[in-house]
Amino acid sequence: MLILKNIFLRFGGPPLLDHINFTIERGERVCILGRNGEGKSTLLRIITGQQQADEGEVLIAPGSRIAEMPQEIPQSLPGNVRDVIASGSGEVGKVLAEYHHLLEHDHENIHRLGTLQTIIEARDGWALDARIESLISRLELNGDEPFNDLSGGLKRRALLGRALVLEPELLLLDEPTNHLDLESIAWLEDFFLNWHGALLFITHDRAFLRKIATRIVEIDRGQLSSWPGDYDNYLRRREERLASEAKTNFEFDKKLAQEEVWIRKGVQARRTRDMGRVKRLMELRGAYADRRKQIGKAEFVLQEAATSGKLVAEAKNVSFKRGERTLIKNLNTQIIRGDKIGIIGPNGAGKTTLLNLLLGRLEPTSGILKTGTNLEVAWYDQMRAGLDENKKVWENIAGGKEFVMVGETKKHIMGYLQEFLFTPDRARQPTRVLSGGERSRLLLAQLFSEPANLLVMDEPTNDLDVETLDLLEELVLDYAGTVLIVSHDRDFLDNVATRTLAFEGDGRVAEYIGGYSDWVKQRPVPAPKSTSAKPALSTAAYVAAPTAFTSNSGAVLSSKEKKELAELPAKIEQLEAEQTSLGMQLAELYASDPAKAVAVQKRASAVDAELVKTYARWELLEAMK
Repeated sequence: MLILKNIFLRFGGPPLLDHINFTIERGERVCILGRNGEGKSTLLRIITGQQQADEGEVLIAPGSRIAEMPQEIPQSLPGNVRDVIASGSGEVGKVLAEYHHLLEHDHENIHRLGTLQTIIEARDGWALDARIESLISRLELNGDEPFNDLSGGLKRRALLGRALVLEPELLLLDEPTNHLDLESIAWLEDFFLNWHGALLFITHDRAFLRKIATRIVEIDRGQLSSWPGDYDNYLRRREERLASEAKTNFEFDKKLAQEEVWIRKGVQARRTRDMGRVKRLMELRGAYADRRKQIGKAEFVLQEAATSGKLVAEAKNVSFKRGERTLIKNLNTQIIRGDKIGIIGPNGAGKTTLLNLLLGRLEPTSGILKTGTNLEVAWYDQMRAGLDENKKVWENIAGGKEFVMVGETKKHIMGYLQEFLFTPDRARQPTRVLSGGERSRLLLAQLFSEPANLLVMDEPTNDLDVETLDLLEELVLDYAGTVLIVSHDRDFLDNVATRTLAFEGDGRVAEYIGGYSDWVKQRPVPAPKSTSAKPALSTAAYVAAPTAFTSNSGAVLSSKEKKELAELPAKIEQLEAEQTSLGMQLAELYASDPAKAVAVQKRASAVDAELVKTYARWELLEAMK
């Protein structure tokens, strides 16, 4: 489907992509891994044409359709969900969006409706309209809901629909699980496992990666390596490769050192007149200068403040309301020094509110809340509000001071930032130019520059590369203080959390021993999901997350459904015939009888809507069969 040949790109300094080659076949699900700043997102932009390579070419199979879902959710998009999805189909989608808006708000504008209908029919727009409605149904969205009113997870679904509307054979995804709650991630996994196109995606979510990827490619120091198989196989073979590389470099350095000793003997070297040996030495020096060494791992440490009291927080029948909505109802929990508490729940459920309650920043509506003594809190904010975009990177640390105290050690700010993989040049640049992963590392550097005995982390794993995630896990595990973690990263929660507080609908927060997987095993069995439920998500549906999309998979059609499926093709033909007939009538009535045209237009609109629903129902029953 796609071939990258000899792609070379440099933005000053070493090449970002150094003559790489890559192919992807139909149906593959390929994950791109690599450290922050290695060029993963740049590679996707080269494929879509948003970034031009200095050398090389991108070859796409004739007729192949490629679409992408952006990493960042747009702050504001006009229109409702249907409009956003339709916008992925270009001009025809715009015509359809205008047609639907006129039908809803200005159906008496007959002449414009007629013009739009003519354009739609000429461009096979009704088939596209049916596909849009089918996508809305499959994505479990409400087509009439304004896009800007949706939660982050539902916005991502709408953007996915926009990417899928032209039925691409290859879909590009950059961090698709960022800012999604666990229900939405589980839904996304099931959707892609049942989707037949090819995927090329970047992710930091190791559970998502393990479930979805059929092949892994890694970008490391400008080179691209392909690793067939799963993530664990990649980790094992990558360690073997790095060990082999280290051994080769050791032998090379030993040889170079011997030759340097020989050339420095001076008189003896000239006496032997071995100019070939001198030439080889020059080549060895050049190879050493060109060698790109792997950047060291981040080496940050957590500073621990004086020990807090044994009790960190205790809630007895605590409830909290915002307006008429009860976010937390009758919460009972006790947090003891050294606990590592994971907090999970759908977006908007009240996880950040719960943190503020436990820290005494909010007063409960009812119940008794006690906070511990001698608490020194460090807060990792997922919105990165603590970073000043206009300041230089180093100025965001320790209030812009030149030195920072790490335990008993005084460190220069540049040396401290190098532990977080910021070179001195990068540390002097404005914060606004940093990538998402670099911003996350900078926030960690800011967080760890002050001592604390209570660490609060709100979505700490977003945008971090896998190696930094592993280090952060080790750091949190070894930390003697108390940790409160809001996260949708299932592996991170499994590896770190000793207890979990889970939002399970209607303000109820239940407590479980262990992390995410332990919660899945211990939680109450979810009630069967009603097929007639509205597509909009609610906190009550959260406990049914892993099976939300596949509840009908493997279902056997009832005799009634079999009969309905057999009758649907004839019904579709009948509706299409009536649609064509009404279109011809309207073309004549616009000029001769505008009043009658209004009535015919209403019937045409009803037929259009009925046809869309019938197509969607036929597709659903076929999929179930």
